[in-house]
Amino acid sequence: MKKAKWLLAFVAIAVLVLSACGNKGAQKDVNHGNNYTDQLQNIQDHGEMTVGIMGTYAPYNFMGKDKQYTGFDVDIAKEIAKRMNVKAKFVAQDFSGLIPGLQQGKFDVLVSQVTITDERKKAIDFSDPYITNEVKAIVKADNNSIKSTADFKGKTIGVGLGTNDEAYLRNDLMPKVGNFKINTYDDVITTLKDLDAGRIDATINNVYALKPIVEKNGFKIKAVGDPIKADKAAVAVKKGNPKLVKAINKAIEDMKNDGTYKKIFVKWFGEEPPAE
Repeated sequence: MKKAKWLLAFVAIAVLVLSACGNKGAQKDVNHGNNYTDQLQNIQDHGEMTVGIMGTYAPYNFMGKDKQYTGFDVDIAKEIAKRMNVKAKFVAQDFSGLIPGLQQGKFDVLVSQVTITDERKKAIDFSDPYITNEVKAIVKADNNSIKSTADFKGKTIGVGLGTNDEAYLRNDLMPKVGNFKINTYDDVITTLKDLDAGRIDATINNVYALKPIVEKNGFKIKAVGDPIKADKAAVAVKKGNPKLVKAINKAIEDMKNDGTYKKIFVKWFGEEPPAE
């Protein structure tokens, strides 16, 4: 009797141990390797790099007619993944949720015009920049009262929620020109619709981003004044992954050296990239 009880106890313990091991392995798969200390190794082991994008920001990243994501950022991400011998998987998210999603392990990287800022450097790491965008004030075509951001005082200005442009309006511009109202949006199209309809007085953005949207929707808007600032966008990576950053930097450098970057740039913007 004692021997039988001992055997039953042993079997019960063995089952618990095996179950625990099985759950641990399953959790690792579900988390897509969140338990890894080396995210580059995790990506290579899975053969896939999950890329966070807005998915509504043409010509950088947007849904094409074939229901697949396309754009400048998408081509850059695919090329980086190719040079790391993996595939790129794209997951769309409102811009305000991209960085939190990266920190929580929802994405391996962000390739969605994430501007390098000192504040963001505290929360995430960046690759070398892969594009520089000049930002201008945008108003309705018949608006002659706003000639630059100096005329924003007392006006209503639209901007993307959680973007570097929103931070610029609140922290840099408003203290200089005086108070104005800020309306935030989840995508550029809605911002421009409100501008075209007169619900806001102006927005700020770069001309590359606006051109295809304006052409498609027939918005009557124009850029005014000199460039406000030049933003450098880079691939964003979760803190503490130097090997992954190094691999991305090498891919970007090689793309520029062998002419691939130039081809992608001309494809989407119709001109050669500016000299560095």
